[in-house]
Amino acid sequence: MKKLLFACGLVVSSAMAQSTPYQLRVDSRLVQITLTVRDSSGNLVTSLPQTAFHLREDGIPQTIRYFATERQLPLSIGLLIDASGSQDKFVKEHEKEIESFLANVMEPRDHAFAVCFGNHLRLCSDWSADPHAILDGVHRFHKGDRNSPEIGPHEDRALGTALNDAVWFSIADKMKEETGRRKVLVIFSDGEENSSEHDESDAIAQAQSADTLVYALRTTENKPSKETARDRYGMRLLNHLTESTGGRSFDVREQKPAAIFTSMAADLRSLYELGYYSTNTEHDGTFRKVVITVDGEGLKPRARSGYIAPSH
Repeated sequence: MKKLLFACGLVVSSAMAQSTPYQLRVDSRLVQITLTVRDSSGNLVTSLPQTAFHLREDGIPQTIRYFATERQLPLSIGLLIDASGSQDKFVKEHEKEIESFLANVMEPRDHAFAVCFGNHLRLCSDWSADPHAILDGVHRFHKGDRNSPEIGPHEDRALGTALNDAVWFSIADKMKEETGRRKVLVIFSDGEENSSEHDESDAIAQAQSADTLVYALRTTENKPSKETARDRYGMRLLNHLTESTGGRSFDVREQKPAAIFTSMAADLRSLYELGYYSTNTEHDGTFRKVVITVDGEGLKPRARSGYIAPSH
């Protein structure tokens, strides 16, 4: 019996030794893409089968190995609230918007955190499934409480708005640890950026690498007819950031927050997730362009534009 057990142990150990490197290699090539699909009228399409989706990486067809819909996965939500001087007038509006967003989107199995950012990035509320606790953390910050911990390294920034850093470190410190959940950042800001270590490309690459959708509510006091160059810069930054990650940006001058959150909630409960093992096994740190097409006339997917391959 002892000899038999010993022999079995050798077989198991040998199998593990042979399978472990293979498993690590496969996992390192796993790419997950989250997307929505709309028809030609802009309506969400939610009942497509896996066979309706086709995916190419740098022009090369890939085989979809994993398929799920958002209703099967809970949400991890990061709320990034601009607390710089340009948003002082919108503090109460932001709190009402956050309350409305959480009421429209969060379900008991979801959880969220909140970061208030200016030239520091304060974690006002850590992961919680309680909307009231999240709102309380944001409210205390707006009332002058600066005892919340910072995310990322402590930085002495000369100017007032570190939007790119807020995105980068929120994903690096909070989102990347999340598994088996759909990851979403929601930004409340005018999009103006002037003091980050990371640039817009860094923020986008970080979101793409963690398959995190970015949505934004743009708030500014200027009417469209009186937009400044800084207003237009903020608009372009938020549009590029959200489009590159598969999310959307909204202008509160054009749509009421209630309508925006209804649309966002519909998006976040109508997502598809596709997973594939890239046929490109090189760890070269290059950008890989991903294109998804969907069977059906007029159907348009919205997803991140690609990802950065691992460099080692």
